[in-house]
Amino acid sequence: MKNNKFLIALLLIISQVSFASMQMDEKGMVMNANSDNLPKDCPQISETVNLTVHAGQKYAAKFNGKMFAFDQQQWEVKPCAKINITFINDDQIRHQFMIHGLPGYLYPDGMLHLELYGEGELHASLIMPSQKKTYLVHCELAQHAEKGMKAQLKVGGGDGDLPSIPAISTPIKSDAYLLDWSVLKLGGIVSLLMIVLIIGSGRWMLSRYFNRQK
Repeated sequence: MKNNKFLIALLLIISQVSFASMQMDEKGMVMNANSDNLPKDCPQISETVNLTVHAGQKYAAKFNGKMFAFDQQQWEVKPCAKINITFINDDQIRHQFMIHGLPGYLYPDGMLHLELYGEGELHASLIMPSQKKTYLVHCELAQHAEKGMKAQLKVGGGDGDLPSIPAISTPIKSDAYLLDWSVLKLGGIVSLLMIVLIIGSGRWMLSRYFNRQK
């Protein structure tokens, strides 16, 4: 009996902690925001950066073959920087702003997550560790990252570029838009036959017309 009570109490504590790390309403949700707790390797906040990020289809127009994108593909901050994020969705569909690789003792699953179910705006803060590192930022909805909604956040200059960041790094696997020459050849043959038929029909009609005039 005592073990059951202990288990129930533990589950309640875990659920309360999980709920406390998530804010959700009818327009979207924020998970694992942190505006106060310093990472272990940071004696103090080095700078405060106000970062506004837009997400939407129109930002992908400058990238061939992409459908979604953030308005920027890279941001840079100092080690131990506090970042105040304003995330704006300019589309009528869901988009996310997610940062991966954060220390798990501050950010459950090593992640900060902002999500908007449609057009709108969210706010959240986080404090970066002191390590010089490049963090992945992307939308985790199916194929949104593959279709262009991917970026990187560099702390202290970062530790290199991540792959497949639009306009920054080469993709792991390039999109291929190959022409089907067999279809083109068949289309050319059909077009040529149509031209021959049209010319032949025209000549036949002209010959009949002039024969009638004689």
